[in-house]
Amino acid sequence: MKKALHLTVVVLILSVVGIAQNQNKEIANAAKTAQKATRALDEIMAIRDKAIPADLLRKAKAVAVFPGVIKGAFILGGQGGKGFIVQRVGNVWGAPTLFKLGGGSVGLQIGGSSTDVVMLFMTEKSVKNLLEDKFEIGGEVSAAAGPIGRTAKASTDAQLQAGILSYSRAKGLFAGLSASGVVLSPDDDANRALYSHSAKELLSGAVLQPPVVIPPATRPFQQAVVRYTR
Repeated sequence: MKKALHLTVVVLILSVVGIAQNQNKEIANAAKTAQKATRALDEIMAIRDKAIPADLLRKAKAVAVFPGVIKGAFILGGQGGKGFIVQRVGNVWGAPTLFKLGGGSVGLQIGGSSTDVVMLFMTEKSVKNLLEDKFEIGGEVSAAAGPIGRTAKASTDAQLQAGILSYSRAKGLFAGLSASGVVLSPDDDANRALYSHSAKELLSGAVLQPPVVIPPATRPFQQAVVRYTR
């Protein structure tokens, strides 16, 4: 009996240690993705007179950045990459939530082994679709290549026509991206390690009271979004 009890305790301890190690790994990987996403957004917004229009960023309901999407996997329908989506909650930006991007093909391919992808969710309907287990862009929610530059007219025209505006950058080239057929799905192993909540809980507003604490791993990305949407 004592031997069996001892064995049970050992198994429980090993299980707890294993869970903790997996959580630490998820958090470390999330931190690396957040750093890459922050750097990608900074570099895109630094492109003189060809960045994402500031007025579109300020009007967006949510902002997504997927750094280093692998081109081959993206086209063939495999997992192309991971990135963060951060949703506007009232006058503030909420918790950056990890999503996977894959599937479909793109209307504009820029040469290079990987591509940074940015998406602006311009309508409440487009954000609500993120609550699904998988969301294919271009179905119920229209998507369009986003305009670049700082002209308000181009920004307004694009906003009226699409629920999602998308962009890509590879090898220093930045342009609008046709992202129809792209599939977004939450990475909830990482989200639970970071926040103890799923993407649906974070984006639906179910855990707004008390507010979710933004961990150091994802805080730089949230701060970058805040900086470019003032």
